[in-house]
Amino acid sequence: MTRRPRTTPSKVAADRASLTSFLDYQRATLAMKCEGLTGEELKRRPVPTSGLTLLGLVRHAAAVERGWFLTVLKGDAGEPLWPAVDGVHGEFLVADADVEASFAAWDAACADSRAIEASFGSLDDTVGFRGEEISLRYVLTHMIEEYARHNGHADLLREAVDGATGE
Repeated sequence: MTRRPRTTPSKVAADRASLTSFLDYQRATLAMKCEGLTGEELKRRPVPTSGLTLLGLVRHAAAVERGWFLTVLKGDAGEPLWPAVDGVHGEFLVADADVEASFAAWDAACADSRAIEASFGSLDDTVGFRGEEISLRYVLTHMIEEYARHNGHADLLREAVDGATGE
């Protein structure tokens, strides 16, 4: 797994640099929440009332990266990384998941997302998707929100797995 360092975003960057650095910060935060855990710990469902696992969140992040950047912005539907099973998103079904392959898929999805983002000339550039116009700005902002929400879940999951807390 190749991880980018978790770098605090600039407080004075231009819009695009600010959005992309905040997104990378959120990506790095999810990776950090998984560091040092075994495969079994990453797959553990530590909250009895929830099916969430840290590995499931990583796989979900890969699927969401592909969905917004590859499918929406690039127009390439591609095959799902983990097809749904009985109406459950496949990325959350981790019992038999290969941990290294899951992280590699996430790394690849993030790299593809960065390349797709870089191919746009402006945050205001739009694409048509399912009858709507969607801007690069919207996708970046939505992805920051997506990661921030799930990083909150990751905080709680990590604490329940091994007691680790904090940034």
